[in-house]
Amino acid sequence: MNKLFFWSLCVTLLFLGIMWISFIYYYNLDIYMFMNTFKKGILLKTSEKKGMWTVNAIGRLGNLMGQYATLYALAKMNGHKAYIVPDMYNQLSKIFKIRLPVLHQDVMNRIQWRHYGLQDWMSDEYRYIEGEYVNLVGYPCSFTFYHHIRDEILREFTFHDFIKEESNAYLEKIRGNKKNITFVGVHVRRGDYVQVMPNTWKGVIADKGYLQKATDYFRNKYENPLFVVTSNEMDWCKENINNSLGDVNFAGDGQEGSPARDFALLAHCNHTIMTIGTFGIWVGYLVGGETIYLSDYVLPDSPFLKVFKYEAAFLPEWIGIPADLSPLLNEKKTLMTFSGFIKKN
Repeated sequence: MNKLFFWSLCVTLLFLGIMWISFIYYYNLDIYMFMNTFKKGILLKTSEKKGMWTVNAIGRLGNLMGQYATLYALAKMNGHKAYIVPDMYNQLSKIFKIRLPVLHQDVMNRIQWRHYGLQDWMSDEYRYIEGEYVNLVGYPCSFTFYHHIRDEILREFTFHDFIKEESNAYLEKIRGNKKNITFVGVHVRRGDYVQVMPNTWKGVIADKGYLQKATDYFRNKYENPLFVVTSNEMDWCKENINNSLGDVNFAGDGQEGSPARDFALLAHCNHTIMTIGTFGIWVGYLVGGETIYLSDYVLPDSPFLKVFKYEAAFLPEWIGIPADLSPLLNEKKTLMTFSGFIKKN
């Protein structure tokens, strides 16, 4: 009986071994990588509760959301507990029901952190970051960090009930008696970008032509679109966004609203038109409808492309409308002509 059991066990193990090797071969898997990943998974589970990971809190609302989501994703990926700093909590908790615990400033000051710099998009090396006390540093804002856990990120950025109520009440008010309305949130980012993009990054921001193309897209596709515009330069918007059909609402009193109020209002629309910046990117990500964005808005030799990738910032299903770079190209051509004239004379 014992011999029969022994040989039956051997045959079973041999069969399982052949099946396992066939599976690896059939799916073209790397055995070393498979075993290394398996070992890494065991290590992560055993160190799940050790240490503290956090992230810097710099920039405005869109930057803070990007940092929060990246911390959440990378800490989970590396098997560590994530904590946020008080400044981040003070800003985001006004709007969202965020759930990551907050580090007291005294605790922050007494820990010897490993400061780990991040680029703006996901890299394979970030899956294996060493250290129990890690402070992630940078301005990450790319779905490539956290899109694989999108539902969890959206849950973290759940609006407070009173914000939902205020935003929906505003939309109902401007809807009036109209039926089958499709709300399209429009965020026009200008302000310091008017100077920063051409002078620092060799780029442009959204112009009148872009906004006309973007709004026409929704006018041609939907029966009754209603555009809800927010901006930090509402006067410019009133002069450059075509409202001849009466389908554009300049949110609030026509002046720059609070970032939180504007963001919530746009995020409760059905679709999004963004121009430039992380604020608009996050609106589109939370809304989940169709998103139109300004693409190709810097020259090919722009230093901006060393720290930014279009394909890592905008989801593949989003619709890009190329920017009009002619003002920069004409200026460049004029400078080259003038330089040639000086050399010649």
